Amino acid sequence: MCRLFGFRSVISSQVHQSLVHAENALMRQSDAHPDGWGVAYYVAGTPHVVKSARTAVSDQLFRHVSGIVSSETVVAHLRRATVGELSLINSHPFQYGNWIFAHNGNIPDFDEHRQALLAKIPPVMRRFILGNTDSEVLFYLLLGHMARRSDLHRKGYLFEDVAGAIEETIEDIVSLVDLNCYDDENKLFLSFLITNGETLVAHNGGKPMLYSTYKKRCSERDTCPNFSPECEAPPATGFATHMIISSEQLQGQNVWHDLKPGYVVGVDWRMQLKHFPLSSSKV
Repeated sequence: MCRLFGFRSVISSQVHQSLVHAENALMRQSDAHPDGWGVAYYVAGTPHVVKSARTAVSDQLFRHVSGIVSSETVVAHLRRATVGELSLINSHPFQYGNWIFAHNGNIPDFDEHRQALLAKIPPVMRRFILGNTDSEVLFYLLLGHMARRSDLHRKGYLFEDVAGAIEETIEDIVSLVDLNCYDDENKLFLSFLITNGETLVAHNGGKPMLYSTYKKRCSERDTCPNFSPECEAPPATGFATHMIISSEQLQGQNVWHDLKPGYVVGVDWRMQLKHFPLSSSKV
């Protein structure tokens, strides 16, 4: 399956270590996930997406982009194709307005269910689907539910509205494929993350997800103007200074926690930490 990485911070930071230099950095994992890559980052609140259908470990563009990116919000993805051919438009992350989405998993027998899923997406959004992956359809299905709850382009889109839309999206798919993505043995996997550059939400839908909001010790604790106790301990205030979401644990000083199946985790536009199960999940 694919590899995911999401980053959100109160200050603009580089993620070069996590993407390139760490022992199990995302680039090094691309030997086993060779079917394209993508990096999304935000500049002045506007998303920029760079994608390729090549393997990241052999693509100098991946190394170059990862080296120059400094942002408060970054999403990266390595693709191991299950649905859809190898192409630029099928590579993640996907973008709609300010929203960025990356998926790890698959919808079984997607060709059989594609038209039924497309019919659930608002026509004004459906026309922006360019590729033929289940992931892109999943993204727009989720956006449709989000748009019914609130204006997608509003500042401060609520974390709880994203979580509620995720639950409705899961229910749509489960009702069609007759599988539960929270069972231990199934073929439906809907782990993904979504962000608009402010709110960041990850959902464990059957593929491992981990998250971190603090380090054992920050190497910049004596020089960083935003250093606080929450940088080196669980956030007692409920607000985090940074959050990392990854499909597997990365090397370094970060303290990692498993995200259980059926749970969502992330931060809202104020960097308030959110972590709870969806009401329909069987955990």
